[in-house]
Amino acid sequence: MSSGPSDTDTTVTADPKAEETTRPRLLPPYNLLLENDDYHSFEFVVGVLCKALGYQIEKAYQYTKEAHETGQAVVWTGAKEVAELKLEQIQSFHEVRQSDGAKLGPLGCRIEPAPGA
Repeated sequence: MSSGPSDTDTTVTADPKAEETTRPRLLPPYNLLLENDDYHSFEFVVGVLCKALGYQIEKAYQYTKEAHETGQAVVWTGAKEVAELKLEQIQSFHEVRQSDGAKLGPLGCRIEPAPGA
């Protein structure tokens, strides 16, 4: 007999750990809303949406028309931080009325959590 390892084959197996599935936690979306007002011109509002959000004139016109007819329009939806940035960009534009030189200030906009988020 030898004093070495046993002649029996012993197999040691470790139970595989259940894979933990980690899902990224998605941030709730926010809407950027354009509010209607009776002061700013249609052309100014369309121009701001084109410049600040990169929209084509047709799309910007549709949002402006929707805000005019219903009181508000959701013009963008996404992460809260980006919505805040876009809000600041839109509010950086100020219209000066040509007829009397009145400074009308920025467009009325706000952000709010998107429904169902």
